[in-house]
Amino acid sequence: MKLNIQLFAVPFHRVSKTRKRLRRSHNALEVPGTTKCPNCGEPLKPHRVCKKCGFYKGKEVIETKDAE
Repeated sequence: MKLNIQLFAVPFHRVSKTRKRLRRSHNALEVPGTTKCPNCGEPLKPHRVCKKCGFYKGKEVIETKDAE
């Protein structure tokens, strides 16, 4: 009789809480950086056209329905 048993790696020593948490310190989520639109004050990602007013670097790039 042959059993289908998978053997897993068994650690020699228990990993302490500190060592485990130090290893996982790079897994934290980061908040994306945002800036304020100088025209309307809407928060947006840097180097992007504002979706609300359509301005980029002080110039209107896209005409929006709000601008009418």
